[in-house]
This record gives sequence, C-alpha cells and structure tokens, in this order.
Amino acid sequence: MNLFDVYPLFDLTLVKGNGSEVFNEKGDKYLDFYGGHAVISIGHNHPHWVERLQYQMNEGISFFSNSVKLPIQNELAEKLGKTSGYDDYSLFLVNSGAEANENAIKIASFHTGRKTIISFSGAFHGRTSAAVAATDNKKIKALVNPDDHVIFLPLNDKKALDKTFAENEVACVIIEPIQGVNGIYEATPEFLQQISQRCKEYGALFIADEVQCGYGRSGKFFAHQWAGVLPDMITTAKGMGNGFPIGSVLIAPHIQAWYGMLGTTFGGAPLACAAALAVLEVIEKDNLISYTEKIGNYLIEEIQQLPGVKEVRGKGLMIGIEMQYPIKELRNQMMSKFNILTGNSSNPNTIRLLPALNITQKQAEEVLDAFKALCQ
Repeated sequence: MNLFDVYPLFDLTLVKGNGSEVFNEKGDKYLDFYGGHAVISIGHNHPHWVERLQYQMNEGISFFSNSVKLPIQNELAEKLGKTSGYDDYSLFLVNSGAEANENAIKIASFHTGRKTIISFSGAFHGRTSAAVAATDNKKIKALVNPDDHVIFLPLNDKKALDKTFAENEVACVIIEPIQGVNGIYEATPEFLQQISQRCKEYGALFIADEVQCGYGRSGKFFAHQWAGVLPDMITTAKGMGNGFPIGSVLIAPHIQAWYGMLGTTFGGAPLACAAALAVLEVIEKDNLISYTEKIGNYLIEEIQQLPGVKEVRGKGLMIGIEMQYPIKELRNQMMSKFNILTGNSSNPNTIRLLPALNITQKQAEEVLDAFKALCQ
C-alpha cells in the first residue's frame, strides 16, 4: 500500500527533533522556523513534555471514553482557564482545529436557532463540513460542502459588517484574529470590537479562531486579547499539544450544554491532556508569552530593513514576510543553503515564520543572517 498522494513533498526526510532543531536520516541538522504550521510551541521533544507523557503512560491511563470521570481533563480545564484568563468559561476537548471550529459553529446554530455564518476573505477554518464551508477556498470544497449559508466579507470592512447584520439573521461570526494560511493578516482591534458589539446587539455568537494565532504566539495568550474583546467561543489546537493531536472550544458561561449536544471518541484522551498540560506548564515557568513578544519584535524590526522586503506583518512569533517577488526560490535556498525550514502561504510572495516560542537569540540571528545573505 502507498500513501494517498495529496501532499507535495520536499526531498527531505526527518527522523529526529530536539528543541528547534530537526535532523535527517544522515544526521544533518536543520533549524525549524515553521514548527509544522505553528504546532511546535515549546520545541521538539521538550524534556518536560516527554516526562509528562511518559508518566501518564507508566503511572496513569492512556485512554478511556468520555463515559467516565477522567480527572486529568479537569486539571487541564483549570490550568487553561487560569493561564488564559478565562476561568469562568467551559472547555470541550477535541482532536484538531477543524473539529474545534466544527463544534463551535454547531453550538452557535443550536444556541441561536439560526444557520447564517459570517466569515472573511482569506479565511481558513479547516477541511471538515461546516469548517470548510466557512473557509475562503473553493478548491477544497466538494459538492457535499455547500457554503450558501456563509457570507464572506472583506477583512476589516466595518460598513459591510453592519450591512450584513442588518439584512440577515446571523448565527455567528467566525474570525481568525490573525489570519495564518492567507499570509499573516490582522483583524484590527476596532474591527474585533465591532464584531463583539454587533453580535451582542443582534443575538449572534462571536467565535475567535485561535487555532494558529493562539497559545502565546502573538505575545498574549490569545491574539484577540490585544483588542480587549470577550468572544463567546474560542477555538484552539496546533500549539496546544506541541505535536500531540488535541484541540478545544472554550465556551462562555451563558451558553448552556445538554447531554448529547456534542460528542467525540478521542477528544480529551488522557495522553493528549498530559501533553497540553506540559505545554501550559512550560509556557508559564519560562515566561514564554512575554519572551515571544520581545524576540518577535526584534525579528520583525530587523527583517523590515532588508532589501526586497515589501512588508512584514504579524505579532510575536507569527510573522509574515511579503517580498517584492515570489518566495519559492528564496524559501528553497533557505533550506538548501542554510538548513533553515520556513513556511509559505496562499500569498505566493509571503514566507511565514512560526517557530517554537522558546527559540534562542542565537537561532533568531542565524535566521536573520540567512535572510541578509539571500536578500542582497
């Protein structure tokens, strides 16, 4: 049997990881400045993360269904509530960002009795049914993924938002506070505040998709916190487990649960919860959120000065570098000449940098030196 061929692959085989370094089968070292789409939040095989998982496998239980009490789920909910500042919210645990967004949209429809969704140009919310319907990419929608109930608006267009609310019964607005796949575009604080206000006025729910931009990556725990808003739901995944599949929906206290409303087989499995707890513990112990803002600002300021750079977007360690030309060759040379791994985006001129939150100053300078050499 072969793998289903849906991914274009680099000629690179990775077999080992340590911190922000990964190694191929020959032992050659690469600096990972992409983290597998912002998944690696505290570094590959972080010792505390490994220890947490080993302890759970050796001393605890690896899996049971959500038909019994699993105390580690409550431990994770309590820790995430305190670390993020959302103590009074409830937590529904899933396996991925798409599943988190799928359930958040479903909750919004249950709560409001409506189905119209507002999403935005360039949005990416996942590849499952409701999530892909709210994603602005016709290519990845099959005939079974209709999006006639989704209204796509230009990002940061206040007039279009007001008009859409006035003319439709809206179930929810779903938005990435910082768009990832589209090339690191930010929703303005004023626009997020307007979304929050209009949702309250019209009885809709505000879903902040923090799957890529959350978990400290922006220099706050959640990117929407830069705008001082309180979404009705917040979705997470990617950096939540540092490579172990886990996602979640944080749900405001005014949204009521009922038995059978949602369900998942693997969501909230003890091993996944152990991985997620390790991430939160390292973020807190090492003060990674403030560190992320500091080192991210340093990278952004330095990269902005390089020749050929049109614009640098983002916050913290969620950085989009738009060049004045397509970045395919530049990205390939970063890997082949300097052994540095970066990411692309749907914007062919934009490189994404999404490294672990604990990259060192030396590693940041190594990336800057490579850019300087290639941008001359």
